[in-house]
Amino acid sequence: MDFPLRLVAVSPASIPRPLMYLESIATANPPHRYSQQECLAALHASPANAVLKSTSRLLVKKILGNDGSGVATRSFCLPELEPVFDRDAQQLNEMFEREAPRLAMAALVPALEKAGLAASDLDAIFICTCTGYLCPGVTSHVAEQLGLRETAYLQDLVGLGCGAAIPMLRSAAGFLAANPGAKVATVAVEVCSAAFYVDNDLGVLISLCLFADGAAAAIWSDQPGDGKWQAGHFTTLHKPEHRESIRFVNASGKLRNQLDMTVPGRAAEAVADLYAKRTAEPDRVLAHSGGRDVIDALEAVLPHRLTETREVLRDHGNMSSPSVLFALDRAMANPNGDRRWWLTAFGAGFAAHACELWR
Repeated sequence: MDFPLRLVAVSPASIPRPLMYLESIATANPPHRYSQQECLAALHASPANAVLKSTSRLLVKKILGNDGSGVATRSFCLPELEPVFDRDAQQLNEMFEREAPRLAMAALVPALEKAGLAASDLDAIFICTCTGYLCPGVTSHVAEQLGLRETAYLQDLVGLGCGAAIPMLRSAAGFLAANPGAKVATVAVEVCSAAFYVDNDLGVLISLCLFADGAAAAIWSDQPGDGKWQAGHFTTLHKPEHRESIRFVNASGKLRNQLDMTVPGRAAEAVADLYAKRTAEPDRVLAHSGGRDVIDALEAVLPHRLTETREVLRDHGNMSSPSVLFALDRAMANPNGDRRWWLTAFGAGFAAHACELWR
């Protein structure tokens, strides 16, 4: 017997949105913190300094020595900086494998404590990174160290660059929608010192002066509660034709950051496009702290001052993917009665992402 085919139109507005509520957030940096002047001295003391032309040395001195970057201090997974500039690919890979799980745990454990949860309560862990490659990924190492149960879902997001935290949150929202009642951890962790590279390219030198190590972890559920922040309304924009303006390239097995001077303008254009798609006017905008020029360009197209973003850059440098979550953590510590925030992050691809938090 044939059955008639009946098409039913479904309005997008009628499709239920996934519920994703923030239970806690925590951040971590390695214990070794350096002023920009100390970073300059370390580079000068390194044999790698010999490959730099006089013009390159002057540029680095200008950025690191005269508050030319908006950065005051940076933290690294190294008790001394000089050796990192001369390490080969194998040594850098080994450093990432050792330090990335350790740094991720330093953020995740206090996030669990703040949420009042044990590792056994987690149903999934999502971890994003771009400063190293492991197979299995960082989630495998963290799951082992945390004592996560064997049936928990592990998801690594690799290769999304500085903008990765927001796509990671979007993936976690999808998991929560498919698994009602679940508890999910998200961790953005970067060991940028494992991707340090020295040559006379302008973008490489600027990267050397800005990037640092850090991690941010958050716990999420689908359970509403008084005062809880809900995340949603994710948007994204990718421009593959601009891929070469910001990306990692392989240089004799080492990661070398390729950074074009058009990036601040491209970031501002993409963020303005995403901001026009917001569902409501936010009380605050929290952005990735890509650099002083990037923040200046964003503030030129947004009706908000990026206070937390500048503070994160000042105190920690550009930590890549965790940076926007560091800004969120600062806002959470001083919400000032706000009801809605708009988050944005951007980077390799060229890609930009945004989401909204409200309560």
